Amino acid sequence: MSVQEMTVQEVAKKVLNNEILFVLDVRTEDAFEDWKIESESFTYLNVPYFDLLDGVEEIMDQLPSDQDILVACAKGGSSQMVTEMLEEAGVKNAYSLEGGMKAWSEHLEPVKVSDLDNGGELYQFVRIGKGCLSYMVVSDGEAAVIDATRMTDIYTDFANEKNAKITHVFDTHLHADHISGGKKLAEESGGTYWLPPKDASEVTYEYQPLQDGDHVTIGGTTIDINALYSPGHTIGSTSFVVDNRFLMSGDILFIDSIGRPDLAGKAEDWVMDLRETLYSRYKELSDELIVLPAHFMIMNELNEDGTVAEKLGVLFEKNHGLNIEDQDEFRKMVTENLPPQPNAYQEIRETNMGKISPDEEKQREMEVGPNRCAVR
Repeated sequence: MSVQEMTVQEVAKKVLNNEILFVLDVRTEDAFEDWKIESESFTYLNVPYFDLLDGVEEIMDQLPSDQDILVACAKGGSSQMVTEMLEEAGVKNAYSLEGGMKAWSEHLEPVKVSDLDNGGELYQFVRIGKGCLSYMVVSDGEAAVIDATRMTDIYTDFANEKNAKITHVFDTHLHADHISGGKKLAEESGGTYWLPPKDASEVTYEYQPLQDGDHVTIGGTTIDINALYSPGHTIGSTSFVVDNRFLMSGDILFIDSIGRPDLAGKAEDWVMDLRETLYSRYKELSDELIVLPAHFMIMNELNEDGTVAEKLGVLFEKNHGLNIEDQDEFRKMVTENLPPQPNAYQEIRETNMGKISPDEEKQREMEVGPNRCAVR
């Protein structure tokens, strides 16, 4: 079947540039309502593929003639068929999403955050379809990766482009919403894999314990990745202060929300740890630190340059989760005001512990769906 296709890279550019696009999503209504390609400049029509088996005539009057139409499905097969039907009906501006929503879930968009002191660079990798954020610090021929996704080749290729060798790989915590590529990336690169020991009590592999106060220097310059113990999302959650300018907050603090404490079934136990981290440990830090979280919730959290970042002082002013004085009210919010838990989160946790080893296709299926690491 030869139809016009649009790649996830092309769609990501349209999202980041706020370009207009009409999305015809042919997945089931439940799948569409749960998770879709998000952009304030996109228009949507959800018609399940099975409703179109007899033809597309009934939806023709709902389709625009003056803008591109992106047909999206789960894996790319159904969207090709619908796109072919549209082309046969005379539609010239229809494109099938290559690889479907699974490919959209896996796309990473590297964005430069800043130059660092003494010649280094900091990059943010925006997993735009999943809301995940990972990072690379590059300095003097070495690189460190923080909160890597399972698509490790993207980091390896990017480091090669920068003539850098990945020497350190960090996870801020044991992830429950996506499969970490940290251990795999460290093995592939020969680098050291760091994990907070309090999150590693059940892991089956060797790792370097990441302790509060650890300093790991990347390259020959003074770029210290300072570890800051910050429990609450998990009992071992650890933040990083990079170059005394950037706070990598993991899943503890987001731009528009705060981390949820329940993904290990410990909401009541960890809620006050979360409060202590946000209201005491983070309060002691400089308001000028730029917060770089491990996730974003909605597209309007992205800045004009494509980064997800904001000063800590601004978040203390504007983030509702940082402005609840009453402890009981805070406890109620973070234990009762929670979205559904991430798809397959228990299996994802066990995979990240090394207890199970699902194949590539199973891993893709486990991760499909929206990011759900925040308190609403």
